Amino acid sequence: MAPTSAVTLLDVSGSAFESRVQEILPQLIEFRRAVHQNPELSFMEFNTTERIVAQLEAAGMKPQRFEGTGCFVDIGGGPYAVALRADIDALPILETTGLEFTSQNPGVMHACGHDIHQTVMLGVAIALHQLNEEAPLGRTVRVIFQPAEEQLPGGAVQVIEQGVLKNIPRAFALHCEPKVDVGKIGTRIGAITSASDTIKIRLSGHGGHTSRPHLTEDLIYAMSQIAINVPAVLSRRMDVRSGVLVAWGQIEAGVAPNAIPSEGFMAGTMRCLDADAWYRAGEILDDVIEQVAAPYGVKAEVEHIRGVPPVVNTEDETTMVETASRAELGEDSVVLVEQSMGGEDFAWMLQEVPGSMIRLGTRTPGGPTYDLHRDDYNPDEHAIKCGVQVMASTALRAVRWEIAKLSAEQFRSSSYYG
Repeated sequence: MAPTSAVTLLDVSGSAFESRVQEILPQLIEFRRAVHQNPELSFMEFNTTERIVAQLEAAGMKPQRFEGTGCFVDIGGGPYAVALRADIDALPILETTGLEFTSQNPGVMHACGHDIHQTVMLGVAIALHQLNEEAPLGRTVRVIFQPAEEQLPGGAVQVIEQGVLKNIPRAFALHCEPKVDVGKIGTRIGAITSASDTIKIRLSGHGGHTSRPHLTEDLIYAMSQIAINVPAVLSRRMDVRSGVLVAWGQIEAGVAPNAIPSEGFMAGTMRCLDADAWYRAGEILDDVIEQVAAPYGVKAEVEHIRGVPPVVNTEDETTMVETASRAELGEDSVVLVEQSMGGEDFAWMLQEVPGSMIRLGTRTPGGPTYDLHRDDYNPDEHAIKCGVQVMASTALRAVRWEIAKLSAEQFRSSSYYG
């Protein structure tokens, strides 16, 4: 039989981590504010990484750095039970929150909650390490602090290539949700985010006078047709249930009202609710752009940057995290959330292993509703404690799952079976 783990002896019908997390909460809040005050962009999170490593080492753990930025730490011993992932990069946004710990790096801000994410996972690592020091977990939990989620196709690709998911049976992550109250999490079985690509188009022609557009290539008119017709054509080439959306965020051309320019640039995103449709839309998008531009004689150079597939939550892992939340935060702590049109590179990890991403409520009950990537985004810090409790309890359940699975396998193979 498998050796008994102290984890299997813990009562998880109620909260197993509330008092433990409450003790380390002041440390976590101090850490979060330091991170928020010193944000770093994708693949530049050098000081952020060192800050995480220092905290883990001070707690008695042995973190390992990724090549470049980011790190991970293993807790416990024996075969792996689960990986928990946090992203650590910030955005190129000028903060306007007015907080005492506002960003000291002008034009860079934790406007997507990654400061909360990494703080939660630091708390999970400390809580599980303390538990393992008291009595062995019986399995290994890996906590990942991943760089560059905000840069497509995402830092997840690089850390996967470095072997961070080798022998990992499942993975979990969380993301701040400003439309859900603190004390609750949002879940969904199946796709919870969307695929996301970046489209960049450079157009060129000879240019000319606006009084004689027939003697040149009317580049501005061509750009307007691409902006309008490419989304329309895709909507007729793709199943409408796949939710393909092309939206433009940048259009630049011209310097004078009476001159047709010779160059122009436009950029946007393509998002898709379904992974299979995402692959198909990507195959036809470039041709559609060139076909729409062709009648106007302009040359279109398309840079199509494939981003991320949808994050697809598996049923077993989503049930695991929902059960953990109800035990830690209460029976009414789980709410169903809609599929987001946003992209998230945790999707690459769930292409490798089953898992689930939850939405962590960060709205103060009765308080304002912010949005992610806004310069005034100010999540409620009470979410940190909730996040640590839920994710630590989820890891506990993953450990129990693996121990129970081994015991069942040993029973089936024993001479007493059948």
